[in-house]
Amino acid sequence: MVPTLETERLVLRPWREADLDDVAAFYANEATARFVGGVCTRDDAWRRMAGMVGHWVLRGFGPWAVVEREGGRYAGSCGLWAPEGWPEPELMWSLVPAAQGKGYATEAAVAARRFAYQNLGWTTLISLIVPENMPSRRVAARLGARVEGQIQLRGYRMDVHRHPPPEKRH
Repeated sequence: MVPTLETERLVLRPWREADLDDVAAFYANEATARFVGGVCTRDDAWRRMAGMVGHWVLRGFGPWAVVEREGGRYAGSCGLWAPEGWPEPELMWSLVPAAQGKGYATEAAVAARRFAYQNLGWTTLISLIVPENMPSRRVAARLGARVEGQIQLRGYRMDVHRHPPPEKRH
Protein backbone atom coordinates (compact mmCIF):
# COMPACT_ATOMS: atom_id res chain seq x y z
CA MET A 1 0.00 0.00 0.00
CA VAL A 2 2.86 2.42 0.75
CA PRO A 3 4.92 3.03 -2.38
CA THR A 4 8.71 3.22 -2.25
CA LEU A 5 10.34 6.25 -3.86
CA GLU A 6 13.99 6.40 -4.86
CA THR A 7 16.21 9.39 -5.48
CA GLU A 8 19.86 9.57 -6.42
CA ARG A 9 21.02 9.00 -2.82
CA LEU A 10 17.91 8.09 -0.82
CA VAL A 11 15.07 5.61 -0.52
CA LEU A 12 11.73 6.76 0.89
CA ARG A 13 10.14 3.55 2.10
CA PRO A 14 7.41 2.20 4.38
CA TRP A 15 8.04 2.17 8.11
CA ARG A 16 9.34 -0.98 9.81
CA GLU A 17 9.32 -2.06 13.45
CA ALA A 18 13.12 -2.10 13.21
CA ASP A 19 13.06 1.71 12.71
CA LEU A 20 12.03 2.24 16.34
CA ASP A 21 15.58 2.52 17.71
CA ASP A 22 16.35 5.33 15.27
CA VAL A 23 12.99 7.05 15.78
CA ALA A 24 13.35 6.83 19.57
CA ALA A 25 16.86 8.31 19.39
CA PHE A 26 15.56 11.16 17.21
CA TYR A 27 12.77 12.00 19.68
CA ALA A 28 15.08 11.65 22.71
CA ASN A 29 17.33 14.43 21.36
CA GLU A 30 16.18 17.99 22.14
CA ALA A 31 18.07 19.35 19.12
CA THR A 32 16.16 17.16 16.65
CA ALA A 33 12.79 16.88 18.42
CA ARG A 34 12.24 20.49 19.44
CA PHE A 35 10.38 21.55 16.28
CA VAL A 36 8.37 18.33 15.86
CA GLY A 37 6.48 17.97 19.09
CA GLY A 38 9.40 17.87 21.51
CA VAL A 39 11.35 15.21 23.36
CA CYS A 40 9.49 12.06 24.30
CA THR A 41 10.06 8.59 25.72
CA ARG A 42 10.69 5.48 23.65
CA ASP A 43 7.10 4.29 24.05
CA ASP A 44 5.79 7.68 22.93
CA ALA A 45 8.21 7.59 19.97
CA TRP A 46 6.63 4.25 19.05
CA ARG A 47 3.20 5.89 19.15
CA ARG A 48 4.42 8.74 16.93
CA MET A 49 5.85 6.23 14.46
CA ALA A 50 2.59 4.26 14.59
CA GLY A 51 0.75 7.51 13.83
CA MET A 52 2.81 7.91 10.65
CA VAL A 53 2.02 4.32 9.65
CA GLY A 54 -1.66 4.84 10.44
CA HIS A 55 -1.74 8.06 8.43
CA TRP A 56 -1.12 5.95 5.31
CA VAL A 57 -3.99 3.63 6.21
CA LEU A 58 -6.48 6.38 7.01
CA ARG A 59 -5.56 9.00 4.40
CA GLY A 60 -3.89 7.00 1.62
CA PHE A 61 -0.71 9.08 1.92
CA GLY A 62 1.75 9.94 4.65
CA PRO A 63 5.37 10.28 5.70
CA TRP A 64 8.01 7.79 4.62
CA ALA A 65 11.05 6.52 6.48
CA VAL A 66 14.08 7.93 4.65
CA VAL A 67 17.22 5.80 4.38
CA GLU A 68 20.48 6.27 2.55
CA ARG A 69 20.56 4.25 -0.65
CA GLU A 70 24.09 3.13 0.00
CA GLY A 71 24.18 1.13 3.21
CA GLY A 72 20.53 1.68 4.17
CA ARG A 73 21.33 3.91 7.17
CA TYR A 74 18.26 5.66 8.62
CA ALA A 75 18.26 9.37 7.72
CA GLY A 76 14.87 10.53 9.01
CA SER A 77 11.37 11.03 7.68
CA CYS A 78 9.76 12.97 4.89
CA GLY A 79 6.36 13.00 3.31
CA LEU A 80 2.81 14.21 3.27
CA TRP A 81 1.00 15.05 6.48
CA ALA A 82 -2.62 16.05 7.05
CA PRO A 83 -3.88 14.72 10.38
CA GLU A 84 -7.22 15.78 11.79
CA GLY A 85 -7.18 19.49 12.59
CA TRP A 86 -4.44 20.40 10.09
CA PRO A 87 -5.21 23.44 7.92
CA GLU A 88 -4.30 21.64 4.67
CA PRO A 89 -1.88 18.96 3.41
CA GLU A 90 1.70 19.57 4.41
CA LEU A 91 5.05 18.53 3.00
CA MET A 92 7.21 17.71 6.02
CA TRP A 93 10.76 16.51 6.68
CA SER A 94 12.91 15.68 9.72
CA LEU A 95 16.47 14.37 9.65
CA VAL A 96 18.77 12.75 12.18
CA PRO A 97 21.94 14.75 12.94
CA ALA A 98 24.22 12.48 10.86
CA ALA A 99 22.05 13.14 7.78
CA GLN A 100 21.85 16.92 8.11
CA GLY A 101 23.80 19.31 5.91
CA LYS A 102 23.97 16.93 2.95
CA GLY A 103 20.97 18.13 0.95
CA TYR A 104 18.95 15.06 1.93
CA ALA A 105 15.92 17.02 3.15
CA THR A 106 15.62 18.85 -0.16
CA GLU A 107 16.20 15.66 -2.17
CA ALA A 108 13.57 13.70 -0.23
CA ALA A 109 11.08 16.60 -0.25
CA VAL A 110 11.34 16.99 -4.04
CA ALA A 111 10.45 13.29 -4.43
CA ALA A 112 7.55 13.49 -1.95
CA ARG A 113 6.17 16.66 -3.56
CA ARG A 114 6.44 15.10 -7.02
CA PHE A 115 4.46 12.11 -5.71
CA ALA A 116 1.74 14.43 -4.35
CA TYR A 117 1.44 16.37 -7.59
CA GLN A 118 1.84 13.52 -10.09
CA ASN A 119 0.32 10.54 -8.29
CA LEU A 120 -2.30 12.17 -6.08
CA GLY A 121 -3.19 15.04 -8.43
CA TRP A 122 -2.68 17.75 -5.80
CA THR A 123 -2.13 21.31 -6.96
CA THR A 124 -0.73 22.84 -3.78
CA LEU A 125 1.10 21.99 -0.57
CA ILE A 126 2.28 23.89 2.46
CA SER A 127 5.07 23.39 4.95
CA LEU A 128 4.46 24.66 8.48
CA ILE A 129 7.74 25.83 9.98
CA VAL A 130 8.45 27.46 13.33
CA PRO A 131 10.24 30.76 12.52
CA GLU A 132 13.27 29.78 14.64
CA ASN A 133 13.83 26.60 12.58
CA MET A 134 16.35 28.10 10.18
CA PRO A 135 17.47 24.81 8.56
CA SER A 136 13.89 23.97 7.54
CA ARG A 137 13.31 27.52 6.36
CA ARG A 138 16.35 27.15 4.06
CA VAL A 139 15.02 23.82 2.71
CA ALA A 140 11.63 25.40 2.01
CA ALA A 141 13.33 28.27 0.15
CA ARG A 142 15.39 25.81 -1.93
CA LEU A 143 12.11 24.08 -2.82
CA GLY A 144 10.68 27.39 -4.05
CA ALA A 145 8.15 27.72 -1.21
CA ARG A 146 7.22 31.24 -0.14
CA VAL A 147 5.95 32.44 3.23
CA GLU A 148 2.33 33.52 2.88
CA GLY A 149 1.34 34.03 6.50
CA GLN A 150 1.46 32.71 10.04
CA ILE A 151 -0.81 30.45 12.11
CA GLN A 152 -1.02 29.10 15.66
CA LEU A 153 -1.22 25.30 15.69
CA ARG A 154 -0.91 22.96 18.66
CA GLY A 155 0.80 25.59 20.79
CA TYR A 156 3.30 26.69 18.14
CA ARG A 157 3.46 29.85 16.05
CA MET A 158 4.30 28.69 12.53
CA ASP A 159 5.01 30.29 9.19
CA VAL A 160 2.97 28.88 6.31
CA HIS A 161 5.31 28.19 3.40
CA ARG A 162 3.36 27.68 0.14
CA HIS A 163 4.97 25.37 -2.41
CA PRO A 164 4.83 26.22 -6.09
CA PRO A 165 2.18 24.44 -8.15
CA PRO A 166 3.13 21.44 -10.26
CA GLU A 167 4.90 22.16 -13.49
CA LYS A 168 2.72 21.99 -16.57
CA ARG A 169 3.59 19.21 -18.99
CA HIS A 170 3.22 19.84 -22.68
